Amino acid sequence: MSRVAESTDAPAVLVEHLPPDVPTEGSGVTALLTLRDPRRRNAMSRALSDRLVEALDGVAADERVHAVVVTGAADRGPAFCAGGDLDELAAIGESEGTSGEANIKAVYAGFLALAACAVPTIAAVDGPAVGAGINVALAADIRLAGDTARFEPGFLRLGLHPGGGMTWMAQRLVGQQATLAMLLGGEGMDASDAERSGLALRRVPGEMPDPPVGADGTAARSPVVVEALRLAAHSARAPRDLVVATKASVRATADLADHAAAVDVEVGPQLTSLHSPAFRAGLERVRRR
Repeated sequence: MSRVAESTDAPAVLVEHLPPDVPTEGSGVTALLTLRDPRRRNAMSRALSDRLVEALDGVAADERVHAVVVTGAADRGPAFCAGGDLDELAAIGESEGTSGEANIKAVYAGFLALAACAVPTIAAVDGPAVGAGINVALAADIRLAGDTARFEPGFLRLGLHPGGGMTWMAQRLVGQQATLAMLLGGEGMDASDAERSGLALRRVPGEMPDPPVGADGTAARSPVVVEALRLAAHSARAPRDLVVATKASVRATADLADHAAAVDVEVGPQLTSLHSPAFRAGLERVRRR
């Protein structure tokens, strides 16, 4: 396990490269990224955002990594991300000139890096995801919600306009009405609500083990993290270039209105895969059955 941090007191993204959970062919791994700032319940500060960007840059450079799971540390009970760092936001509000925009965009850089990740990303949400914490979850490709998950926008009660692209990301998932209900009606979502609305793929029953450290001294994983790792293992078993190409095609076809145009997007990478050793090996496995 590697730790992306400047000191033991600094916010950190703990990065753990994990093998697939079941015996498989291939050598792919999953990167488990854990947001950790226990004093602020993993609030998204500039420092934590910088570390998330650094961790995701490491994922991009590591050809072994075929999938990413992001979660929050549970040092003081389940917590995904308790929103933006309020002291930092206050300081940005007092800044003059163009520095305010640059500073707030630096906090958003972690969301954008997660959204731009070439391999599949899964947010495993335990505990509160508040404001900026929802943005972290929305920036992932797939969201799973544990029983303790709670999605709370929180902007309006602070007198704060939403940021980080939340208005755009949320509308694409749950539509304009539900987005307005969250942002202007103050409606949060628990795990079941998130599943019903489409904000989360599904609710994963079960809570964080107590204590959250196993007998061997390693962190015990909650059911939602275990399920996220299981889901990620499917991509971890496949060739990385195939995983990256498939995710790119899903994005490229998302806003197309024409079926034939989607075929045109897919035909090149599909032909490439037909020539690959992985396809020949897969074909042979099927023929032996």
